[in-house]
Amino acid sequence: MTACAIEAAARDTAAARTGTTGTEPESAARPGITVTADGTYAARLAGTGEALFAERWTLDGPEPYAVPLPMDQPEEPEADVLPMADGRVLIRRRVAGRHTFSLLYPTGPGTGERLLGGLESARLTLVPPSPDGVCVYALTPGEASTGIWRVAGGAFGPEHVADVPGHCSGGVWLDRTGRMLALDRRPPGGGPVKAVAVDLERGGEVTPLLQITQDSHDRLLLADPDSGLLVIRSDAPGPGQGRLGWGVLGSLLPVRFPPCLWLPDAVLTPFAVQPGQVLTPESCAVALRIDGAAGSWLGVWRPSARRLHQLAAPEGWLAGGGVVSREGVLQLPYATGAVPCGVARMDASDVLLPAAATAPAQMERAGGEPCDGVGSPVVCRPVPLQQAPLTDHTARG
Repeated sequence: MTACAIEAAARDTAAARTGTTGTEPESAARPGITVTADGTYAARLAGTGEALFAERWTLDGPEPYAVPLPMDQPEEPEADVLPMADGRVLIRRRVAGRHTFSLLYPTGPGTGERLLGGLESARLTLVPPSPDGVCVYALTPGEASTGIWRVAGGAFGPEHVADVPGHCSGGVWLDRTGRMLALDRRPPGGGPVKAVAVDLERGGEVTPLLQITQDSHDRLLLADPDSGLLVIRSDAPGPGQGRLGWGVLGSLLPVRFPPCLWLPDAVLTPFAVQPGQVLTPESCAVALRIDGAAGSWLGVWRPSARRLHQLAAPEGWLAGGGVVSREGVLQLPYATGAVPCGVARMDASDVLLPAAATAPAQMERAGGEPCDGVGSPVVCRPVPLQQAPLTDHTARG
């Protein structure tokens, strides 16, 4: 890791612990590769120096392989790429003050490009890949509201979907259809950041999703629609502490902040969760990227185990990228000089055994462990998917 990278990691660590204004904690862990929601494809900017190009990875075959998608001009380092379920790659470029969008795809010896149009906005961020694999959304935060745009998957290029009052960041999908999107919102005029749910099929209807205390900054980092597991970052445990906690979608029981997920000199960011654990959030394996002054490495944690297992990352790991299979196997994309496209598979079953396997008394149920230093925290009742909006915002478990 270079001196500049170490300095940046230190700045991001401090920002993540404050949980207040300035850089959002998630920015400390921009992944080196982005994977589709179903784990089939991935995309990244490859190359060295100024010779950058989009690259698509295929992950669902017997062996992973990469297809370079170079254009006549090299890509800028600020460009964003996002894989689509059909194998195309969306790229966002900044051109003369505008954000432009195109779909790239291999065609014979070259690269095909379908132009999608552009948007004028001072700031724009892409939302993580939609579960439907077809649509791509972007956020354009402004002074009083944040625009949500469908930049791919529509009929006529970028389409305005909704305006959400306040400054929004993040983006976590709450369902498997690409309808319910959770955003971290700062209200108009200022105030603490709270996660809200946005219904994209109802004109961007906004519903409160998470409130631990009235003054805390509560951001949603990861959600698993199968089990309902939510992983959040909040400073509710104490001023200046951006702690990781977990709760359950639709539950009124308290968010818990396990002590094992607090590392004073590092930032923990969840990037993948074990799917298929229906109605059993405590058994889900969660993969975390750990960023410290020494670099980036892996963490593996289950809510029921009460332990964070720290593991060395494979050489060349594209930090923050990867998936967890239904069987609990970590699949981590990496690139080295000898292997330009590889996936390391870690059988983490030994470190992911639930606590009940060795000490039944240690098994936890949702709401069983109070938040350290907050008294009786409250999870604002999340939006029950495909049900009416919430009506009770203050009930305690």
